[in-house]
Amino acid sequence: MTQILMSEASHHRIRDRIAHLAPKLEIVTVPELNRFVRNGVDLAAGDIAPEIVWNTQEAYQGGLLPTLMRALLDSPNVRWLQTFNAGLDLPIFRRIMEKGVRITKSSAQGVVIAEYVLAHALSLIVPIDAQKALQARQEWGRTQYREVSQTRWLLVGYGAIGEQIAQRARAFGVDLTVVRRGSDAGLAHRTLPLSRIAEALPDSDVVVLACALTDETRDMCNDAFFAALKPGAILINIGRGGLVDEDALRRGLDAGRPAHAVLDVFQTEPLPEDHWIWGHPQVRVSAHTSNSGDGVQPRADIQFIENLERYLAGEPLMNEAEPSEVGLA
Repeated sequence: MTQILMSEASHHRIRDRIAHLAPKLEIVTVPELNRFVRNGVDLAAGDIAPEIVWNTQEAYQGGLLPTLMRALLDSPNVRWLQTFNAGLDLPIFRRIMEKGVRITKSSAQGVVIAEYVLAHALSLIVPIDAQKALQARQEWGRTQYREVSQTRWLLVGYGAIGEQIAQRARAFGVDLTVVRRGSDAGLAHRTLPLSRIAEALPDSDVVVLACALTDETRDMCNDAFFAALKPGAILINIGRGGLVDEDALRRGLDAGRPAHAVLDVFQTEPLPEDHWIWGHPQVRVSAHTSNSGDGVQPRADIQFIENLERYLAGEPLMNEAEPSEVGLA
C-alpha cells in the first residue's frame, strides 16, 4: 500500500475522484501545523513514512509547508514529490532530489500568469491612462498609439508558463522571439540562446522574463542589458526577482530603457517598505501574486490525480523535473 501525505483540505477536494484508487492508498493528512491524521486518528511524526508528498498552494498559504517538507526530508520512503511550484531554484529542492526523490512541477498557474502578462502589456501599449487623463479634463483629444499586432516581443523562458504566454501573445499577432535552451519554440518566429539575447533587445517593445533563476540568469538584467534595450520598451518579470539587478533597473528607468516595468517578483520578498520600487511612477508592483487565479487549484488537482494514476501504473510522470533544474549535473 502506498502512503500519501497531503493537507486535509487537499484530500477533501479530491477524495471522491481518487476513490477508485483507494485499495492501493493510505492517506495521511495534515489538518494543522505538526499534526498528522489517518482515518480520523492522530499519528506521531515517527509513525508516518510517506512514499508520496503533495505540496499545494493552499498548504503553503495555510502555513503547513514546514510540516509537509519536514516529514518528506525525515522519511526514508519518499519516492515522489508533487509541488505547486513551477520553478525549483530554492535550495530545498536540491536536497530533496539528492535523496533520490522524483519531483514533478506544477503547470497549473500558466494560464493565469499568461493572462497577467497580457493584461499589463496591453494596458501599457493602449493609451488607457492618457485617455483617462483627457476624460478627467473633459478634453476631446486624440490618442495615437502603436497597434499591439505591430509590436515585437521577447520572451525569455519557454516552459509551461512561457508557452501559455506565447499562445496569447501570438493571438494578438505580435512578432515573437523566444530565448531558451534547446530546439526552436514552436510558437516563436525565432529562437535564440541566452548568450545571444543582446541581439534582440534593441528591437523589442515588450520583454517578458519567464525563466528559471540559475547562475547563468542571475542579475542578467543589468546595466548592459538596459543600455541595449529599445527606448520605450516594457519589462515584465514573472520569473524570479533575482533575474533583475534592481539598481540597474532604476538607472534604466531614468533613461527610458525600459519606459515601464511590471514586477511581480523581487530580490527581497516581501518588498521592504522603504524600497524605491514602491513609489516609482514607471513601475507596477504586485506581491508575487500573478499566479492567484481561481482556476489554479482545480487544474493542480487534476494534474496530481493524473500523475498519481501514472505513478501507481509505473508510467512516466507529467512535468517531471530534471536534475539540472535544481543545480545537479
